[in-house]
Amino acid sequence: MNKTILRLAIPNILSNISVPLLGVADTALMGRMESEIYIGAIALGSIIFNFIYWGFSFLRMGTTGMTAQAFGQNNPAESVSILGRALLVAMIGSFLILISQAGIEWLSFALIDGDESVKMLAREYFYIRVYAAPATLGIYALHGWLLGMQNARYPMIVVIIINCVNIALNFAFVMGLDMKSDGVALATVIAQYIGLLLSLWLVWGKYRSFLTQLNINSILFIPALKRFFTVNSDIFIRTICLIFTLSFFTAKSSSLSTLTLAANQVLLQLFYTMSYGVDGFAFAAESLVGRYMGEKNNQSLREAIKWLFIWGMGIGVGIGLIYLFFGKPILYVFTNIPEVIQTASPYMSWMIAVSVTGALAFMWDGVYIGATASKAMRNSMLMATLLVFLPTYFLTFETWGNHGLWLAMVLFMVARSISLTLMARKHIFSLIGG
Repeated sequence: MNKTILRLAIPNILSNISVPLLGVADTALMGRMESEIYIGAIALGSIIFNFIYWGFSFLRMGTTGMTAQAFGQNNPAESVSILGRALLVAMIGSFLILISQAGIEWLSFALIDGDESVKMLAREYFYIRVYAAPATLGIYALHGWLLGMQNARYPMIVVIIINCVNIALNFAFVMGLDMKSDGVALATVIAQYIGLLLSLWLVWGKYRSFLTQLNINSILFIPALKRFFTVNSDIFIRTICLIFTLSFFTAKSSSLSTLTLAANQVLLQLFYTMSYGVDGFAFAAESLVGRYMGEKNNQSLREAIKWLFIWGMGIGVGIGLIYLFFGKPILYVFTNIPEVIQTASPYMSWMIAVSVTGALAFMWDGVYIGATASKAMRNSMLMATLLVFLPTYFLTFETWGNHGLWLAMVLFMVARSISLTLMARKHIFSLIGG
């Protein structure tokens, strides 16, 4: 079982590691400009794309769970129909994003507080990066399908190449052509389209016989479409709550000061680094839980869940210990601005707490997605956002400032972990006989 888990998890971890490296490169390049406003511009611009792209992340998560179950049932026709539905939604979604970009920009910056010079740069960043939408959503659909097909190697190859190209273009545009945040945005657009073309080429090369079974009637089969949208609508609501929480956190950081915004952006990169490490095993959980449920292999399912949690929590605790002993030196990777490092340092203790509590929540996400138990996952996220995160913020922010923000984030993760654990008996273990 551990060999099976690691066969899926290691490629996911390797590809996920390259994602925060891209964030490190973006933040490090902007952190070495003449002012912290460039880090702030990337932070505010990223809020908008977190809402847009993470809102569509159901294209990966929902596609993985349903495809894995079809794989376990040995139903290739349904597997490829799920891919067709996901790509159709990706095309429609990206079209809507592009035609409504002016409205998205207006609404976003009407809601975000911040220095006008930072917002001006963030607008420039937005109007360049938005043209990556078709590529980004297409990659979500393709990678979700590949993971459901128990193929973590192809997504690893694509993600690593995307991020290597992105980082190389970042340095070329920023250091070579003297661009600023606009260069970071342009590099992202080019890298995403390279990744889409590579994904399509790999899928066609390996799964050509599957793709020949694809037809419009199977894609638009009403009962299957209903299930597709039911599962994905729950994941969409869950993801919007998560995006709202992270974006609210960043926006309120901006309301404190540009320096606090920059410091929290650096700290969030540490949080994302932890999440991408744990997500390697969470993605493996999506694939294996879905597969074993499709096979109705209860013994393997229970064993997989046990070992997945051992691995995932080990990663979360290990990263928390690294932050405990090497926190301040790690900050210098992201910026050499003394004021930003001095502002971020008192909050390193929160990174330890969020690493452990977040790891448990992320692992449960993988299990629930694989089981397509999306309603319970949605309810957990709504409760944690509306009944824990926001009340904690409003009760503590005026008195504790940025410490109140971090307390709200940690309790948000605690609430998700506890509620998903309590609901697992009904929504996960009852499906496998105990």
